Amino acid sequence: MLDVEDCTSLQISDLPELRAMQVIIRPAEPRDVPRMLALVKELAVFERAPAEVTVTLEHMWDAGFGKAPVWFGWVAEGPVDSCSLSVVRGSTGGGPDNKQPTTDNPILGLAICYERYSTWKGRRLYLEDIIVTEAARGQRIGEMLFMACVRHAVAKNYSGMLWQVLDWNTDAIRFYERFEAEFSGEWLNGTLGREQLTALVKRSGS
Repeated sequence: MLDVEDCTSLQISDLPELRAMQVIIRPAEPRDVPRMLALVKELAVFERAPAEVTVTLEHMWDAGFGKAPVWFGWVAEGPVDSCSLSVVRGSTGGGPDNKQPTTDNPILGLAICYERYSTWKGRRLYLEDIIVTEAARGQRIGEMLFMACVRHAVAKNYSGMLWQVLDWNTDAIRFYERFEAEFSGEWLNGTLGREQLTALVKRSGS
């Protein structure tokens, strides 16, 4: 269980923008999705699995801002001159096709979360990804994004917060250890891809 600090805010939109070293942490908006997907692909390259990212821009936008959103999160904005980035962001509001170049602060990092339920612990916050682009590391942006998630977990009265980290990613492990996080080596991750799921249904005759 992660120890978290107190927070009186109740909704993501109510959380104050966090500012440090000209970096702003704010709730993710529809216009951010193109850059967020680019960061996800950057992470996949780092984790040696670039081909594993199959989600489309349209799907990611719909899953975050469509009729039945699944994920929510925060982004870190910094001044253009803080990093050498080619940034394309969506226009304010609208769907994923309303993309246009911008010269305002680029998105340097993100945190994406969703709620999950444990039959033992109740409602919990799952941190799917926390990403800071390589050119912007060393500015404590990851810490600010992580604390945005922590504050939300406290505000929503979740029983805890959890995430996964690759066992060879020692930098990430050290990052989480700074927050006194606990790690378990007892659990194995089980997955079935879409093709496997479809084959199982066909095989069962359903």
